[in-house]
Amino acid sequence: MEKFDPRVDSLVMETKTLWDSTVGTLSDEDRKWVAAAIHRQPQLASNVSYERCHTGFTRIIKVSVEDIQRLYMSRT
Repeated sequence: MEKFDPRVDSLVMETKTLWDSTVGTLSDEDRKWVAAAIHRQPQLASNVSYERCHTGFTRIIKVSVEDIQRLYMSRT
């Protein structure tokens, strides 16, 4: 499992969201909200990896139930 890297993250040009099997069923609307929210605060994600792309890096976050809980906690 990889972690958030602020140096590499400053070079992110694309994002990709994967879903852990623990997340279960979410509506399309909920998935869109969670994906957007976790990419706005990637430091809250427990599984962040980076892949080289032509213009910089792609940030890949595999969202878990714990990540969703952290997102909701950060809103309060």
